[in-house]
Amino acid sequence: MKRGIDRKYIPVACTICVAALLYVAAGLSYKGFFAPQVFINFLIDNAFLGIVAMGMTFVILSGGIDLSVGSVVALTGVLTACLVEKLMWHPLAVFPVALLCGSLLGFGMGCIIHFFKSPPFIVTLAGMIFARGMANVISLESIPIYHPFFVNITSWGIPLGNGIILPSIVLMYLGAFGCALYIAHYTKFGRNVYAIGGSEQSARLMGVPVGRTKIAVYTLNGFLSALGGIVLTMYTSAGYGLAGEGLELDAIACVVIGGTLLSGGVGYLAGTFVGVLIMGIIQTFIIFKGTLSSWWTKIAIGILLFIFIVLQRALLHFSQRSRHSRGN
Repeated sequence: MKRGIDRKYIPVACTICVAALLYVAAGLSYKGFFAPQVFINFLIDNAFLGIVAMGMTFVILSGGIDLSVGSVVALTGVLTACLVEKLMWHPLAVFPVALLCGSLLGFGMGCIIHFFKSPPFIVTLAGMIFARGMANVISLESIPIYHPFFVNITSWGIPLGNGIILPSIVLMYLGAFGCALYIAHYTKFGRNVYAIGGSEQSARLMGVPVGRTKIAVYTLNGFLSALGGIVLTMYTSAGYGLAGEGLELDAIACVVIGGTLLSGGVGYLAGTFVGVLIMGIIQTFIIFKGTLSSWWTKIAIGILLFIFIVLQRALLHFSQRSRHSRGN
């Protein structure tokens, strides 16, 4: 039993080792890479992706998938910009509306998946198309945000000394991560998500409210996608209907590289956090290099994704063989 528990930590341990090796290699290659501000830049540049990836982690842990997150990010971002700049709403009134919009879309998809027994891939694909269409209906052009309150909260941060500031979007990212970590590992809801992902039939027999939990998972994911849209809007100071294209694939990649099994039931939010850091390290390394195309980030992430998928399959096969041997 102990060996089985240890095996569950292998993907996360591999993720941490890969992140450490990449960080050390980049730091030894380029002077200044180890500077604290560079590390904070990892978080600044990928805060919106990290928040979206957290929601995706819950979905994949439950055995599902969500292709709509990038479109929801675009929809909530352009909605925020439109309400603030064109309809003159105060940002404090706009943020709850954007979060509610994402949550309702997630709730609707969760209900369809549960009550109509529809495949999550198809339902969330429809959600992706719907949300992207709505975003483009609101505006085909980027909408800059100049509201003084919005500008102030975007530029606000906690000074750490030596001119280093921890900006508001990083604080939002870390705060969301702390809350998600608590929900996943220290609440009944989190335990139900793991149980459903491990075996939905067994979870049902144990009295787990499968339908309610699934709907809650997609609602939470919609909420976090909307929050990611707000953070992206703060990061770019604008809302754009074409923002977040391909973001769902980046989020899935971070989750898988972070050690979460695509089959569900096994994974850790801390691993997803490190997976996002790996994305940031690779992006920053390419910037320091200066001669490489930004597309090398996609190539590197693709290679890592292949490696971790093979690792997951090998661990799953080894675990099944061990159970079969014990059964005999």
